[in-house]
Amino acid sequence: GERCRIYTTQFGGEPYLIRIGNHVGISNDVTFVTHNLNWVFQDKYESLTSFGKIEIKDNCNIGVGVIILPNVTIGPNSVVGAGSVVTKDVPPNSVAAGNPAKVICTVDDYEKKVVANHIPIPLDREEARKTLIKRFWGEDA
Repeated sequence: GERCRIYTTQFGGEPYLIRIGNHVGISNDVTFVTHNLNWVFQDKYESLTSFGKIEIKDNCNIGVGVIILPNVTIGPNSVVGAGSVVTKDVPPNSVAAGNPAKVICTVDDYEKKVVANHIPIPLDREEARKTLIKRFWGEDA
């Protein structure tokens, strides 16, 4: 997709089974798993394999350390919380989190929380650091 920020390299053995839409943020340590574990059955079924696609639709954000399993679609305008294990589809316009990931609120509800907790910081990195230190530690940097 276009205008994506992807900070992981863990696309598994079948990266061609993964599709990522436009304006998607994928944090570090996100793992895409496009196959199931069948090794335990290999003596009984020599060529048993199981693969599945993963699709992340437009305007999504995937948090740090998320694991996305096969046959999952993350609907447009959705957020997956850090450390979640996504075992089934995430509906559009929702926030999912946990293990297994479940919908915890709508994106509209999440937006209200984010706006309420917004800290205006300068674009300059050093000034931003000073602002945050003062805000959280009550001291000058």
